[in-house]
Amino acid sequence: MSIWNAVLLGLIQGIAEFLPISNSGHLAIVNNLFKLSNISEGHALFQTLLYLASLSAVCIVYGPELRAMAFELLSFVDRGPLAGQERSHYPAARCFFMLVLATLPLFLALPFNSRVETLQNRDIFVGIMLILTGCLLYVSDRMIPGKKNEKSMSVTDALLIGLCQSVSTIPGLSRTAVTMTAGIAVGLRRDFTVNFSFLLSIPAIFGAAILSLGRAARDGIDWHSVPAYLIGTAVALVTSVGVIHLMRYISRKGRFGGFAYYCWVVGVLSVILHLIF
Repeated sequence: MSIWNAVLLGLIQGIAEFLPISNSGHLAIVNNLFKLSNISEGHALFQTLLYLASLSAVCIVYGPELRAMAFELLSFVDRGPLAGQERSHYPAARCFFMLVLATLPLFLALPFNSRVETLQNRDIFVGIMLILTGCLLYVSDRMIPGKKNEKSMSVTDALLIGLCQSVSTIPGLSRTAVTMTAGIAVGLRRDFTVNFSFLLSIPAIFGAAILSLGRAARDGIDWHSVPAYLIGTAVALVTSVGVIHLMRYISRKGRFGGFAYYCWVVGVLSVILHLIF
């Protein structure tokens, strides 16, 4: 794998993983149409590193929230800086348990993982899923957000969002778009929906990294490409941090409808280009 190839794939990972435009869909389109090195075939280590870059970016941006969860959870066993304090109002700990519940439905998708991966080679299918992602964003922009947050969302809300996330493993469906739309549909605040979606990505990305690492151990490592891997990973990390901050800003100041039009254009072009070439 060349350095420029790795940089391009790192940029796509950093931008598309957290923007609601489908990372898997863009990687599939770029690999299939432009014949770049397919990171799912022979470069599983690079795919693992890209996942870890995305995971690190979320942890960097949401470090304060993650620390608050850790401190509040430790207080339940009388440990940490909050030990001995009143426990009736621990929103971060409650958010943690909601994230755990929302992660559980992902296990339903594990038996279908190998079949889902084969869909990445079908540009028409990926294009259709991108068009569907655009429709979800268009609809979510026209729904009225509720007022629920970590203090008031219910177990049912968390499970519904989790079920939607398990479906978003399909290439071309944006995990961010699906979980944000589900969050708004169950009545979450728009800004909290974005935060919950990104925090929910931590176990999802970690699980994907573990599966990818298993493939890397099985398939072997192209040691000559490791320098390119590391450069691409650094690009993905820096880009991911910037994109997460951008999404948080948009959630406070505006809406995500513009991404719907982008997904429609890319989805239609993917189908057309596949039919032509």
